[in-house]
Amino acid sequence: MNRMKWKAQMPLHLMLIPGLIAILIFQYYPMAGIVIAFQKYMPTQGLFHSKWIGLDNFRYVMELPDFYRVLWNTIYIALMKIIVGLIVPIVIAILLNEVRKNAVKRIVQTLVYLPHFLSWVILSGILLDVLSPKEGIVNSGLRALGMQSIFFLGDNHWFPITLVLTNEWKEFGFSTIVYLAAILGINPALYEAATMDGANRWKQTLHITLPGMAPIIVLLATLSIGNVLNAGFEQVFNLYSPIVYESGDIIDTFVYRIGMIDAQYGVATAVGLFKSLVSLILIALSYTMAYRFANYRIF
Repeated sequence: MNRMKWKAQMPLHLMLIPGLIAILIFQYYPMAGIVIAFQKYMPTQGLFHSKWIGLDNFRYVMELPDFYRVLWNTIYIALMKIIVGLIVPIVIAILLNEVRKNAVKRIVQTLVYLPHFLSWVILSGILLDVLSPKEGIVNSGLRALGMQSIFFLGDNHWFPITLVLTNEWKEFGFSTIVYLAAILGINPALYEAATMDGANRWKQTLHITLPGMAPIIVLLATLSIGNVLNAGFEQVFNLYSPIVYESGDIIDTFVYRIGMIDAQYGVATAVGLFKSLVSLILIALSYTMAYRFANYRIF
């Protein structure tokens, strides 16, 4: 019986081979480059002949005056994105669920989901025009209301806020659809019983909808914890400039400048390895917390 089952499933296993090969080539093979973090790497000498210097690259990074500022910027921006990225989609999903006209609901879903498919290269060009301090539509509206223009992409106070809000504008549509699917999975009989007991829409949302969404909320929150050191390289790289390095420079852009511009490959690899190890610890911790406090297992 098992042999027949194996033969029946053999085509499915064979279909996995191209994907496994791609993972081995593009995910695992490049991991050999981790040794660069412990070398004074010279491209002309390669991995096997570059001088081994142990932990000197890590010590050098820790002594850089800008490293801890960059680390703080990364954590701050990433945490704000995680928090806002949880609250906004939940609220929008609940509001959309209350819309009774399916045509309106589908139109809104499409409109909020559309920016998710656009790259930051495209969106950054749009945002540079929209948020321009002189001719941008946002600042034009502020001046029309008697307020002063705000240099959203050139002010160290406003730049992190701009990153968080624009990222949420781009991505909240995807999470909204996920939460809507979770709401649709709630047993309608619970709402009928609550209506019979005299519960209004607010109480139904509080005692039925939110608890019904809790598993998927825990799942997405757990997965997002591993991104505490991922503040969004593409977005920041396309929007920042030297005048906002103080508040907008993150680990990924820091590594890019050290590795690609200053050609300090060992130092850049050391920073990247540090980031990966911390992210691995946070992901493992988040899975443990999700199981212990929410009794939810991802795997």
